[in-house]
Amino acid sequence: MEFTPSRTAGSGLHVGAMWLWHDVDHLAFHVDAVRVGSEPFRNENQFTRLALDLGQQAAANVTALRERFPSLPDAARDITSRPVRRGFLRDGFDAGIASALVGDPGTARHQFERVLREEPLAPWEVDAQEKTRELHAMAEDRGAVAAWVTRAVGSSRSKLGMEPVPLAIT
Repeated sequence: MEFTPSRTAGSGLHVGAMWLWHDVDHLAFHVDAVRVGSEPFRNENQFTRLALDLGQQAAANVTALRERFPSLPDAARDITSRPVRRGFLRDGFDAGIASALVGDPGTARHQFERVLREEPLAPWEVDAQEKTRELHAMAEDRGAVAAWVTRAVGSSRSKLGMEPVPLAIT
């Protein structure tokens, strides 16, 4: 969840799910739940009501995401059910990881192969394909993929200033 600043006094809201296995140092919403455009600050009464409303919307949308993704198998079903979008390497990457983590190496390899067929156009895409090659090679070994994900999530949490937490990938 991110309360987005506007260019002038005010605020907006962006709520979504982030797959921390991407190991990045910035917020990235891989699943959007809601985006509320920037609302300007006019006076304290108006902004107080706005802030309370944004907080209530944020809480409701976080709850909706938790209900949408109550478990790893539910998240994997959601991720792998999305339509294939050419040029969206992260979709196949996420679907491959989720599939491997729930013990479906055939789907994981297929999704990773989608990523590897794409022509990388930016440095992050080259990096994503290198990680994908590594994951493709271990797709049959759920434990190895879980260890890779655990390291990536720990690194991402550290970069984002989040407390470390033990992962229970089951």
